[in-house]
Amino acid sequence: MRLRQFGFIAALMTAASIAGSGVRPQGPDVSTWPVGAAEVVTLDGLRNAEFGVTEAELTRRGVLRTEVDACGPTLAGHDAVSPIFVDDRLVLLWLGDPMSTPEGITAGTPVTEVRAAYPRAVELPAPPGTYRFDGLLARDGDRAYLFLHDGTTVRKIIAGYADWARRFFDEGYGPC
Repeated sequence: MRLRQFGFIAALMTAASIAGSGVRPQGPDVSTWPVGAAEVVTLDGLRNAEFGVTEAELTRRGVLRTEVDACGPTLAGHDAVSPIFVDDRLVLLWLGDPMSTPEGITAGTPVTEVRAAYPRAVELPAPPGTYRFDGLLARDGDRAYLFLHDGTTVRKIIAGYADWARRFFDEGYGPC
C-alpha cells in the first residue's frame, strides 16, 4: 500500500495552501480555459481518471506520469491534483486550485457555502494541539468529499472513497 504517499502529499499541499500558492493546470486543453476556470471533480473522479481504476490502466492511457520529481505519480494535465493509490487502485484525489465540486465548491470557498451545499456533511474536528485543519465529510454512498478548512475557508478538498477519506483524516499526516 502507498499510505506513505498520503503523508508527504498532505504535508506539501498543506504548506502550499498556507503559503497561498496555487498551480494552474497544464496540458493541451488548458490554454482554452478562461483564467480562474475550475475543472469539476465528481464522486466518480476526473474525466480521464476514475476512482477504482488501476495504475497500469492510467499508465496505458498516458494519464499517469511517474517521471516527475515527486513523492509519487502525478496525472498528466492535472498538476493541481495528486492521486492516491492503495493496492494499485485510485482511491483519492487531493485537489488544489482551480479544481471544483459540481456544486462549485473550491479552495477558498467560505465554509458556510459548503454547509449550504452539503447540509448532511459531518464535522470532523482536528485533534487539539496539531497544525491540521478541521474537516467536513460530505458522503454519498461509498464516495465523499473531504473539505479541509480553517473554520472560515476551505483550504483543500479530497475526493474519493469515503472510508479512505475518513482514514486519511483520522490518521493524519506522516512522512513519504
